[in-house]
Amino acid sequence: MKYTNQNGRSILVKCDLEAQAFLSAVYKSNTQTKKRQADKLQCGRSMVEMLGVLAIIGVLSVGGIAGYSKAMNKFKINKTTDQVSVLVANLRTMFAAQGNYSGLTVKTAIDFGVVPDDMITTSTTTGGEGNETTTSTTLKNAFGGDVEIAVSPVKNGDTDSAFYVAYDGLSQEACVTLATGDWGSGQASGLIAMIAAPSLATAKAAAANAYANGNGVAGSATTAAVAQPGGSTLKTPMPVANAVASCTAAQNATPAVLWKYY
Repeated sequence: MKYTNQNGRSILVKCDLEAQAFLSAVYKSNTQTKKRQADKLQCGRSMVEMLGVLAIIGVLSVGGIAGYSKAMNKFKINKTTDQVSVLVANLRTMFAAQGNYSGLTVKTAIDFGVVPDDMITTSTTTGGEGNETTTSTTLKNAFGGDVEIAVSPVKNGDTDSAFYVAYDGLSQEACVTLATGDWGSGQASGLIAMIAAPSLATAKAAAANAYANGNGVAGSATTAAVAQPGGSTLKTPMPVANAVASCTAAQNATPAVLWKYY
């Protein structure tokens, strides 16, 4: 090894193998230490970047789920609008010559082929004596709730000159949107009442007393709102405030809407 002393003379120094090995080890140690420090720094940066990416993904996921939920709700409402429009038109046409709706039930509506196919649900149960198989057919709406079809009075003393279609199992948003829609107001539409209620039972009770040319009922959180064409108390289309109040679910129930036509 060569170095220069204070007098400017070059002096050769012989290093033994142990000294060289020591210097080499020190160099390697320093190099490895720097590498580990660099790796730790890089790892820290990677973790921060990963957390940032995860945070962004989380925000996008929440937004995506909310957007998907709104889109699905809109799709179901549009589907319900189409289903009810087709069903009402078919029922009015089928019973037009008869002059009333005597004999109308869910079963007869299905048997006559006036119900949209995507509303029909068939279930099979096995049991009883002889392990018999029983098949039942019901109607389901786009929100997964039950659909009822039945006769209803058009005036006091009548029994079957009108009918209703009721949707149960709705969210408050769906109930309000459907109840406030334009389902007809003139005589040609045949609409007698549009009803929003905190439960299906409440809606059906209101329908029994909703006669043609009625004034409507304002409704509340515990009672049905009944909007009627030209009604002095509540006319169609139903105001949003009334629908919101009556679409508040009752205990152990879900909001329901009911369309009554003649």
